Amino acid sequence: MPRPHCLRRIGWVPKIWCFYPETLENPQEIVLTLDELEAIRLADFEGLYQEEAAQRMGISRPTFGRILENARKKVAEALILGKSLRIEGGPVYQEEFPFPPHRCRCRKGWRGQGSCRT
Repeated sequence: MPRPHCLRRIGWVPKIWCFYPETLENPQEIVLTLDELEAIRLADFEGLYQEEAAQRMGISRPTFGRILENARKKVAEALILGKSLRIEGGPVYQEEFPFPPHRCRCRKGWRGQGSCRT
């Protein structure tokens, strides 16, 4: 029996949960978990090294690398083969004061629309 997944910390929750090709009637669906989306956000959007990104998520660097590899593979499959991509759940919890997606790293917190307090 495999070990249970420990909870992974995420700093952001998407507002859009599904992406699908416009021209296909019933495309096949790929599920991207919130921890996979967070790995893509930290590595590709924020540009963090895997070590720092893993620390932010509260996991080891090898685990982060596996999550990121799976996530990139799913996104590539959806784009290349015209499949829909649905984001859902996973073993995650959200930080109390997450970094907003606009790359604010001031650590002072933020107001509702993502603007930093100064």
